[in-house]
Amino acid sequence: MKLNKIAKTLALAALTMAGSAQAQEVVRLGNLKFAHYGAVSYIKEIAPKCGIKVEEHVFAKGLDVMQAIIAGELDVGSTASEAAISGRAGGAPIYVVAGFAKGGARLVGRTDLKMKTVRDLKGKKVGVTRGGIQEVLLLAELQQAGLTASDQPGKDVQIVFLAYADLNQALLGKNIDAMMQSEPQSSQSINKGFGTEIIKPYDTPIGEPVRTMVMTEKFYKERRPVAEKFMRCFVEATRTFIDKPDVAEKYVREVIFKGQITKDDFQDAISNSPYSYDISPEHIQITTDVMAKTGVGKMAKPPVAKEWVKTDLLDQAKKSLNVK
Repeated sequence: MKLNKIAKTLALAALTMAGSAQAQEVVRLGNLKFAHYGAVSYIKEIAPKCGIKVEEHVFAKGLDVMQAIIAGELDVGSTASEAAISGRAGGAPIYVVAGFAKGGARLVGRTDLKMKTVRDLKGKKVGVTRGGIQEVLLLAELQQAGLTASDQPGKDVQIVFLAYADLNQALLGKNIDAMMQSEPQSSQSINKGFGTEIIKPYDTPIGEPVRTMVMTEKFYKERRPVAEKFMRCFVEATRTFIDKPDVAEKYVREVIFKGQITKDDFQDAISNSPYSYDISPEHIQITTDVMAKTGVGKMAKPPVAKEWVKTDLLDQAKKSLNVK
């Protein structure tokens, strides 16, 4: 009888320890709802075979992801580079550990205005989401074209700050004349006929902006084995989306967007924002310098990229999966 009690006690203790260990394997991921963020979302689908559980939390914009990280609510987050840079400058304890997509921005004008160059924006209202990489690219393009801009009347271009979800409707309703928009929304505006591409804004020093995967310093340093599993899972999910575009399309269109975007919308979006793995300190530093020049983020002390871009986990994961 006494032995049975001991056995039960030991079994209960083992279950408790197993449950505790399992709880430690949970990774809290912050993500955004865009076509090129699809592979990041897919991580949670294959996470069990990576030996982890991923809890995805979807936010409206990258700066919201940063706020959740600062609040201690996330371990990992996907965001555009400018949100990561602004977050680090504001004290967010993060490292950039990978890049998961390139491009993903487009300057689109009202079809009836027939604008063809950035200079055609003079005297116009241009919509953009405040604080996003799109704002950085828009201001950089306007500076290159010799145009002044403000959200108040009186400059060459009047900036109208709107949420990503509201930009297309504003263009359709002729409340703005052009927009610097993300994907798949910019592709949708073109495919539906109320928007026309002016440029893909990749001729600034930034080139194609790289979307960043960030990780908290605590997760990176104190939960190293779990961080390694997560990065391996990230590489595997991304490789799947690159090698099997049909899987990527089905998942993004049906699971993420619930049938709200067409096949053409998806394909056009991903042609302008392909999935990828890599990031470099040099790219983050150039983006930081352009942000400082354009005033986006209003950073008192811009962070130095080489101090917080850490690609060792990515390199290890790619090597283990034979990904180049």
